[in-house]
Amino acid sequence: MKKHWLTPLVLIAMLQATQLHGQATDNMVFNPSFEEHRDCPVKLDALGVMREADAWWQPTRGSSDYFHACGSRDCQVPRNKMGQQEARSGEAYCGIYCSQENYREYLQTELREPLVAGKRYRVSFWVSLADKSPQAVATLGALLTATRIEDSTWGILMDREARDYGDGMAQYIATYYEPQVMNPRENLLDNSKEWVEVSGEFVAQGGERFLTIGNFLPFNQSGVAAMERAHAPLPGAYYYIDDVSLRCLDTLPSAPAVRIVAPQEGTIVRLENLYFATGESEVLQQSYSELMRLKEMLEAHPEMRIELCGHTDGQGTVNYNQRLSEARARAVADYLVRRGIDRRRLEWKGYGKSQPVASNDSAEGRRQNRRVEYRVLP
Repeated sequence: MKKHWLTPLVLIAMLQATQLHGQATDNMVFNPSFEEHRDCPVKLDALGVMREADAWWQPTRGSSDYFHACGSRDCQVPRNKMGQQEARSGEAYCGIYCSQENYREYLQTELREPLVAGKRYRVSFWVSLADKSPQAVATLGALLTATRIEDSTWGILMDREARDYGDGMAQYIATYYEPQVMNPRENLLDNSKEWVEVSGEFVAQGGERFLTIGNFLPFNQSGVAAMERAHAPLPGAYYYIDDVSLRCLDTLPSAPAVRIVAPQEGTIVRLENLYFATGESEVLQQSYSELMRLKEMLEAHPEMRIELCGHTDGQGTVNYNQRLSEARARAVADYLVRRGIDRRRLEWKGYGKSQPVASNDSAEGRRQNRRVEYRVLP
């Protein structure tokens, strides 16, 4: 049977075409109160990676934390290692350190759709200073960017730009990010008993798709104040975060109510925004938006069956790549099943390094070869 190839951008356009006029005023943030999770949190680890909360991740090496009523003693709601606080809604929240120069933590997520240039938006999130936090800050904020931020730093998240001056002369220029919304410096966020809202309005440049929460200013500009705390696990200002929202305040152009169109039988679609840790098969939270689009496609077409196809680059042994490619394809299938898709509609298979789409001689070629696709079955 002839194979038809369909780009993810075409699929995204099909999905977005189903939006009706006025729907964009709803919350554009996935999992806004952190209720959806894959695992119950076990411990707080300054060297760890937050992987429990769906759709949220840490953009730096600073280890953001997840708290839930189902968690261990250190990570429970309401009582945990950092103090005691009921969730503002539901039974979960996240936590981040926000004041030290050499250590900061942030939260990042992908929005449901890009922002529209010239339109006004309002972003809001709620914070509560942890009981055992020895400091408080003022300048927590929300940054909207067009691309996902990845940084290996432990400290302040900076906008790093590579500049090439020719003749072998090049350098990195690092500047502070300017969040679209930031709590005023004179308004110290020192309330440990109640939740306090940080919010503001801004006009979109257009194309912003990623939301990052944290403190983007240096220590001496953050309005830091010492708190009298007898037992502080770590230095710095620590905040619980809950109930994040981003809504458009203007009327957006209406889109026709078009049914989600399924790819034809035999079509192969690459899942572009799918992320795994190196050498692992666990689907990372950064993949949430992409997998939700696939889930919506399958829900709109209950007769549709797919085969998930895992592929690797050319590095490593044949057996290793075969096992890894199959494990990643199955991990995507398991993810969909946990979210209500009938397992009988899904097949999965690993192809290892046997079907490259680019040369393995370059880093970019290997990146293209590391992929998961799906094929529409009869």
